[in-house]
Amino acid sequence: MRLTAISYYLRSIPTLLAGIRNWEIVARLLAGNPGRPLELRLRGGCRFRVRSLMDLWIIKETCLDRDYEWDLPPLIEDWRIVDIGAGLGDFSIHAAFGHPQRAVAAFEPFAESFNLLQENLVLNGVRNVQAFPLAVGARCGPMQLETATGIAVQHSTARAGDTGPVETLRVEGITLAEALRVAGFDRCDLLKVDCEGGEYDIFQTATADTFARIDRIVMEYHDGCTPHTHAELVDVLGKHGFAVRLRENPVHRRLGFLTAVRRR
Repeated sequence: MRLTAISYYLRSIPTLLAGIRNWEIVARLLAGNPGRPLELRLRGGCRFRVRSLMDLWIIKETCLDRDYEWDLPPLIEDWRIVDIGAGLGDFSIHAAFGHPQRAVAAFEPFAESFNLLQENLVLNGVRNVQAFPLAVGARCGPMQLETATGIAVQHSTARAGDTGPVETLRVEGITLAEALRVAGFDRCDLLKVDCEGGEYDIFQTATADTFARIDRIVMEYHDGCTPHTHAELVDVLGKHGFAVRLRENPVHRRLGFLTAVRRR
């Protein structure tokens, strides 16, 4: 294991201790699959129904580490936010909770995760998030969501090439431009993306007019899911007027965070 990975995991222990109210839930997740979602309560006030340690870790990275916000200015009260690959609702709820003036549109195509997202919105009393059971990609219409990993947060509409038969689910898909339209946003102050390699389809097919309506982008990039690499995203975003910053994942070399802010 890389030294940076060991250091990262050690630093995570006090973060979790400081951020979680009901530690008995962590013990139950460590003991194995609980069979049904359990309610995790954060000291900041948010609550989430979680299925696994993976869900817990995602919430830790989003709500406690604030991984998506490292290279951004503080989020403004009236921002319009689009969350692609919303999962169980961690970023959408984190952004909307206690900030009723923000408008958030969350897109999550996997039915199990979408249902959990809706439950978590109700659990937190959040009413300023619109949730859509849609994938966002290169086109509008049916898409195949690859589910071979069996882990909900790792499902993807992207493939690394001809890897033979895989388990898939049919989902409805839309383009980034259509996502902005159904959200009702003429402009997007912040676009968050985490879609397991689907980011390449999204950004390599988006039009100049669509990019012009977006001020900030933050995403977890995934190399190795497709023939593409994050260097191509840097190039595309740079050509459309964004200044880009990268931050490598401390554990997995193929992952990292990309933040793009429109040049003024």
